[in-house]
Amino acid sequence: MSEKVMIYDTTLRDGSQSEGVSFSPEDKLEILKRLDDFGVDFVEGGWPGSNPKDDEFFGLAGKMELKHAKLTAFGSTGKHGVPARDDHNLRSLVSCPAEWCCIFGKTWDFQVTDALCISLDDNLRMIGESIGFLKDSGKRVIFDAEHFFDGYRSNRDYALKALGAAIEGGAEWVVLCDTNGGTMTADVASAVEDVLLTFSVPVGIHCHNDADLAVANSLAAVESGAGMVQGTINGIGERCGNANLCSVMANLDIKMEYELDIADLSQLTGISKFIAEVANLAPSPGMPYVGDKAFAHKGGIHVSAIAKNPRTYEHIDPELVGNKRRILISDMAGRASISEKLKEFGIDVDSGESRAIVEEIKKLEAEGYQFEGADASFELLVRRFKGEIDCPFRVTGFRVFIDNVDDRISSEASIKVMGPEGHEEHTAANGDGPVNALDNSLRKALSRLFPVAGNVRLTDYKVRVLDEKSATAASVRVLIRSTDGKHSWTTVGVSTNVIEASLDALVDSMEYAIYKSGEKEGVE
Repeated sequence: MSEKVMIYDTTLRDGSQSEGVSFSPEDKLEILKRLDDFGVDFVEGGWPGSNPKDDEFFGLAGKMELKHAKLTAFGSTGKHGVPARDDHNLRSLVSCPAEWCCIFGKTWDFQVTDALCISLDDNLRMIGESIGFLKDSGKRVIFDAEHFFDGYRSNRDYALKALGAAIEGGAEWVVLCDTNGGTMTADVASAVEDVLLTFSVPVGIHCHNDADLAVANSLAAVESGAGMVQGTINGIGERCGNANLCSVMANLDIKMEYELDIADLSQLTGISKFIAEVANLAPSPGMPYVGDKAFAHKGGIHVSAIAKNPRTYEHIDPELVGNKRRILISDMAGRASISEKLKEFGIDVDSGESRAIVEEIKKLEAEGYQFEGADASFELLVRRFKGEIDCPFRVTGFRVFIDNVDDRISSEASIKVMGPEGHEEHTAANGDGPVNALDNSLRKALSRLFPVAGNVRLTDYKVRVLDEKSATAASVRVLIRSTDGKHSWTTVGVSTNVIEASLDALVDSMEYAIYKSGEKEGVE
């Protein structure tokens, strides 16, 4: 294939309609710059006149010099009975600094008669006059044909008339929207072909994911001749979300060999994680191409084959999209899994050692440990097993106090730590809870022996009850993620006592930080 496909990103508008997502103007500017650098063709910034944040954003974005992306303002056709020149929504679009406007209008006869409560002819007139007004005001217009596929199925002739009205008004693109997200792929393909045979303007596709078909439907539309795909990074959006542009772009570029203006597809995973972070959403690990699980291998047979040739269980090289292969260590792991995982750490083991490590892992996982997401604890386990390291400190005792003063719960932890030269530090610290107090106390003690410990902080804390039937006597597994500001790592602890399990994970985290920093000797 050599056809060009335009990528239209609506993360800042349609994506912001996702539950729990709210972008500030500064957030939007950061995302706009990142998408522009990446090579996205259109970036829909929001709806001018609908809220102060979008107005502020467009005021700031209008001063930016974009390298590639066309900043686009979103809106709707004018209101029935109001001349286009007097319509507040349309006037806001005209005054917006964006050259391009994308407006939506009804193409489903049911929506016109039952939602707008106007005649079908009045709706057609509204579409044409709204676009004509924007065109006469110097704007370039994209028409989003709302509910197009439902309308096409209900009344094909009227749905096509609505597109015709938009084109006569001056729309340069007509984008067919599966607004309710329930259209089947074959129906999308045939409708797109019909529209392209009927009109000469370029056609785009905008799919929602309510039937889990948004990506498939977008790709089918492109194969049928659509030249633009609208969607969002990570597929965020209202209800079940929009077409995930991460999957769309990767499939178009790598699998289908369409031409995109993307500067470097290996930035894709970074873009995905960046926007998830700005949106304050945990990245979905199971996303194709960009998720942490996309190239993660757990079964021993799989890993053995991957070691010989990655093509055996990977459909592409993960580096093409900026992702990386991960070997997961669990009780399903064989010696091949262990060997491949240890290569990441630069550790060599012979067959006898790898067999013994596998058995040790299986024993520990039977007790409740899990090393899939705790690489730091796994590396320490192997290096201890090989006799390469010993923990440079030892916790010789600790206490946790919880007080209720004036109906306010407070926590304090004291801890004794023995250093490498027999020097003991005994410290105490407060915290928001017992684990936080213990974390603060341990870091306080260790930073006197190992300065690197003072830079370590917790970024995530997870507790999993391993046997619900045992109720409050159940064993728990604690996973903690730590960082020194440059690198992050995860450690694990297991016990019937959540405080002890937390302390075990904290001790591993500190030992790992000390080992990686090269601080093998304590300070007096």
